[in-house]
Amino acid sequence: MPRVREVEVFRMTLPYGRRPETTLVKLTDYGGMTGWGEVVGPAPHVERSLPALIGVDWEHPAELGQIPGGSAGDMACWDLWGRMNGVPLAHALGGSRTSLIGTVRLAADRSVESMIARVNRHVCAGYGHVTLDIHPGWDVEPLRAVRAAYPGLAIAVDGRGAYAGISQLEALDAYGIVAIERPFKDLLTSADLQDRVAAAVAVEVGSVTELDEAVGLNAGRALLLRPALLGSLGAVRLVHDHAVAAGWDIICAGGHGAGLARAATVAVASMPGCSMPSDVAEPPRSAQVVLPPVDASGGVVAVPLTQPGLGHTVDETRVRRLARESFRV
Repeated sequence: MPRVREVEVFRMTLPYGRRPETTLVKLTDYGGMTGWGEVVGPAPHVERSLPALIGVDWEHPAELGQIPGGSAGDMACWDLWGRMNGVPLAHALGGSRTSLIGTVRLAADRSVESMIARVNRHVCAGYGHVTLDIHPGWDVEPLRAVRAAYPGLAIAVDGRGAYAGISQLEALDAYGIVAIERPFKDLLTSADLQDRVAAAVAVEVGSVTELDEAVGLNAGRALLLRPALLGSLGAVRLVHDHAVAAGWDIICAGGHGAGLARAATVAVASMPGCSMPSDVAEPPRSAQVVLPPVDASGGVVAVPLTQPGLGHTVDETRVRRLARESFRV
């Protein structure tokens, strides 16, 4: 039975991209077993709420309800429980896959030629699926060029809610894309688009209630599942089950940071309903604090099923070296 005796929080500025902030949480139980969690972005109140876990007896993370420390505290509890019971997180969530097909998410570029060069690098590395970020003014032209260069490549596009009307997005369907992710901020327009295109419209939700509303409106045929938006792995599993019951496909994505959140995303993506290629290719190996790093080989990501919990060892020496702030209770 887990019983936390010590809580540590580490705040880090990551050495890649726009140097995002991430917060790591370490829970230590009375037997010396540890569990780790991560939340990417500012988390100013984590160290205030997590001490509520100290000295509390619990059998399973599900019985703790809303776990102190948000998604980082929740992940750390699942990791601790998995390590104490010898259960990989993927299996604890009901996952059955041993590996995942990955996609690479490519932001808008300075030119179409530069975009083609980036796509080529990933195709040569073994990826058979890419996701292109699009916005008004950067959509039809880059997609047409990528499709002309790679006729057999599976392509999805991500609108990030930047569109107001369906005409431009409807035109993209002619290029044989498999999914249009997050095209609009409202579900009614998404439903209108799904009626007009062969590609699956993928919506992003923050709760089971939002998903059920999207399903009821026929706002798409796929769910973009980002674990961090749902606050807990229990909620992630519930949303997954509702999407499967509705007959929707699932794209699993998210968890940049220092590797822990990405490891949890891989475990989530191993669940049976996550049928479309998953966005689990970043962060870069050099920015991760987990061993082995979460990585893709030939466009395929292995699910760690021989190690308990998150399935990765945390390089604690590196964590302490990179942390700009730390707290211990």
